[in-house]
Amino acid sequence: MSPNAPAEGSGSKSVALILGAWICIAAGAGIAGWLERANAPVVAAIVWILTALALLACWKVPTLKRWTVKVELRWLVLLHLTRFVGFYFFLLSSRGELPFAFAAPVGWGDIIVAALAVLLLALSDARNWSMLIIWNTIGLTDILFVVMTALRFGLEDWRSMHVLREFPLSLLPTFLVPLIIVSHVLIFFRAARLKSPPVSRKAG
Repeated sequence: MSPNAPAEGSGSKSVALILGAWICIAAGAGIAGWLERANAPVVAAIVWILTALALLACWKVPTLKRWTVKVELRWLVLLHLTRFVGFYFFLLSSRGELPFAFAAPVGWGDIIVAALAVLLLALSDARNWSMLIIWNTIGLTDILFVVMTALRFGLEDWRSMHVLREFPLSLLPTFLVPLIIVSHVLIFFRAARLKSPPVSRKAG
């Protein structure tokens, strides 16, 4: 067993506990209806504040900092399979609960990123740096587009976006979207931090 295994196991447990507490608080807030009357700028602010706090924790909390440089990248990519939620956006749109002009671009964007994550994992288990960085760039661009589009539609018609402030979709701004943004940042951080594998030299 690797001498770093106990530390890595402890870090994983700490991350699991933090994520468990976070999703419980977010679920409680959604069930209690705390977001239902929040306007679009407040919801957007929640997303960015939680994202900033999570990134700060990854930078300043020693256990989390060690975990971010050790965790297998495939686990960060697997998180993005949740973006198949885009199919649910189309269902809500068909029921008249979300504007089609929002559901279509956001839904397709999330579905494409999730499908590309499956492809990335199947082809290289997230070990091919070129593929990973291309996918990560597409994914980060898409999630930023989602946040900005939700803000725009919320400013235009606050009521049209009500399902995103009600449980269970209230978990998107209070948990999943910040976590997705953080995962994209961590992948770029790892790409910048880790050196490329050495080029093998031919025997002379």
